[in-house]
Amino acid sequence: MAQKLDVCIRGDGMVGRTLALLLARQKLRVGLVTSAPKPSQDVRAYSLNSASRDLLSDLRCWPDATHATPVQHMRVWGDDGGFIHFESPTPEGLTWIVDVPVLEAQLAEAVRYQADIALLNAPEPAALTVVCEGRASVTRAELGVQFEVLPYQQHAVAARVRCSTPHRQQALQWFTQGAQGLEILALLPLGGAQGDTASLVWSLPPERAKDMRTLSPEAFGIALEHASNGVLGQIELTSERAMWPLQLACADHWTGNFADGSAWALAGDAAHNIHPLAGLGLNLGLADVAELANVLKARETKDYWRSVGDRYFLRRYERARKANMAPTWAACDGLQRLFAHPNASVQALRNWGMKGFNSWGPAKAWAMQFANPHTFFA
Repeated sequence: MAQKLDVCIRGDGMVGRTLALLLARQKLRVGLVTSAPKPSQDVRAYSLNSASRDLLSDLRCWPDATHATPVQHMRVWGDDGGFIHFESPTPEGLTWIVDVPVLEAQLAEAVRYQADIALLNAPEPAALTVVCEGRASVTRAELGVQFEVLPYQQHAVAARVRCSTPHRQQALQWFTQGAQGLEILALLPLGGAQGDTASLVWSLPPERAKDMRTLSPEAFGIALEHASNGVLGQIELTSERAMWPLQLACADHWTGNFADGSAWALAGDAAHNIHPLAGLGLNLGLADVAELANVLKARETKDYWRSVGDRYFLRRYERARKANMAPTWAACDGLQRLFAHPNASVQALRNWGMKGFNSWGPAKAWAMQFANPHTFFA
């Protein structure tokens, strides 16, 4: 069958739609395979950094201040007195907590008005197919790509809550050794600077996660107040509760060719998964598509004669993203394992380290510089 498309994108989530908009700017013929609407309420919110904000703003898809709350303070508690506090040096904030349904709607609207993007009910032939189907990607499985998964003994429980104490643009996180193992609670500010609502992601041992999901809304709110030490006062559940298992995962290769010779590439959660403790998930997916778009943009100058599916481009994309992500994977996995370690001496050492780090200004300044707000790492 003759190829009417330059690029076919399988998966119309935030990563797939962003890539479609970026490639349409290059005057490429883009097809975006759409999926059925989600039947349940979407309770997710993401912590996005400056690079993600700049990318989405350039596409005119950045939500307004009500739905993209700047974080002025990050406060992290350990399980025995350990504590770290980061404060934004500017009014812009350390990061932004973005309401996922609002961002998805704005990306969908932008795609609808982009004439060079065709919405498809099924994949069509193209020189390059980009797979953005998420962690359970069907295409990745059909291609036989090895997806190396390291499961954590945790499930995430996510929901929306209202707090009796305004959040004051604080992102709050607690690491606690519970009776069944490590628990990590994050409360992320929503509703703008004066808001009193938050998105929560509570990483729990599997059985405890199931218990928390089935508690009555009132009992769940009380459990949250206890786990957060009452920092935000009384907490009221305002949404459904979502739950999923947590894992570290990566595809062994991100690019290749179909039997007919056309090329494919993986991006976003179809290529990699990471623990949500650092809030990096969507930032990494957006970094994938930004890198792929930049690599393909070289065709406009010296490599105009190459196809978008040329291995030259795809090798550059895969090498760059794997190299950039390796330290992030190692750091997040190491942090999760450090706090999950049950040994009392290890627990004492990590909390001593948190206290020392928090009181040593040069170390905090270095960490802030390392997490440069213009990179794709929060």
